[in-house]
Amino acid sequence: MNAITDLMTEMGHEQVVFIADPASGLRAVIAVHSTALGPSVGGIRFWRYPSERDAVVDALRLSQAMSFKAALAGLDQGGGKAVVLYDDPTAPRSEPLLLAIGRAIDELGGRYIAAEDVGATPRDMEVISRETRWVSGLEGPGGSGDPSSVTAIGVVHAMRTVVEELDGDSRLQDRRVVVQGAGHVGTHLVELLVAEQANVAVADIRPERVEALVQSQGVEAVALDSVLEEPCDVLAPCALGGVFSVESVERLRCRAVCGAANNQLVDLAAGDELAERGILYAPDFVANAGGIINLAEEFVGYDRERALARTAEITKTIRGIFEHARERGIAPARAADELARRRIAEEGSGRWHPGDPAGWTNGEPLRTLRPDR
Repeated sequence: MNAITDLMTEMGHEQVVFIADPASGLRAVIAVHSTALGPSVGGIRFWRYPSERDAVVDALRLSQAMSFKAALAGLDQGGGKAVVLYDDPTAPRSEPLLLAIGRAIDELGGRYIAAEDVGATPRDMEVISRETRWVSGLEGPGGSGDPSSVTAIGVVHAMRTVVEELDGDSRLQDRRVVVQGAGHVGTHLVELLVAEQANVAVADIRPERVEALVQSQGVEAVALDSVLEEPCDVLAPCALGGVFSVESVERLRCRAVCGAANNQLVDLAAGDELAERGILYAPDFVANAGGIINLAEEFVGYDRERALARTAEITKTIRGIFEHARERGIAPARAADELARRRIAEEGSGRWHPGDPAGWTNGEPLRTLRPDR
């Protein structure tokens, strides 16, 4: 436990809640990294972790990334994350387990606002919302629904910016893009890239997903165990995190990395290694910010066109990061880290405080499907 609390202190977390509900079998962790800019927002991830320690570390890293993501997207939100230890993430969740999650979220009084993440479904979020109003991404009036498609749109904006930085031309036509992971976001991304006339290859842990895209989109299937070694213009990680370490970067044969997965780098040293090898990296918490931008629109009255317009600003943010990296003589990963921490430090004081969940929206109510709560 000392190692975990040391890590919490090092990463700057405000609160970590451990949840156990024997009646439903729920075991979960909610990590609140920062509420300096506003309530923490982040998805609920259902996953089979090797150990409880792995689950806690994942929650800590993911919640910190959400803080940085919100900060660089210009949102008045902080970062949080919930991870649920679940043996089979593809199996349906029982209502008692989902309701127990809802109660745990509700007890935080608005410090953490939940959304979908790996393994979660719209049905899960609807059941959870029966116990708490602090849920976003719901379907129906006032909700933004599944954010996956907007996340993918944001990645395409980021990818255009990356190839423009490389070659002075933002078109993706005829670029070879290798997508690692064909889940919700990865599938949307593949479809968008095909529409852009990119040459797309796909790998996934579930072969049937790849085959479906081969049949429907005419993409190339590549082996999962060698996907990192595929020669390409852009490698797009869209599965789980921890893809790139200093050691694994040596295997890459791409010109750039730009994808939707969270926490792609094991550490900033991996980002340094990418830069050292001349591989341009679009920091993941900027490239994949479309989802949280989409969710943020719920809090002021959801408008999809406005969400898409704000998502397009990812282009401007990535350009700013590349410019900051050049000016400072550092890797883009470190530039993004610096800029996110700077905004939280400079703008975070006095913006919002626990117990006043409406204060950060200028008195407007949180627009979820549960306005009566």
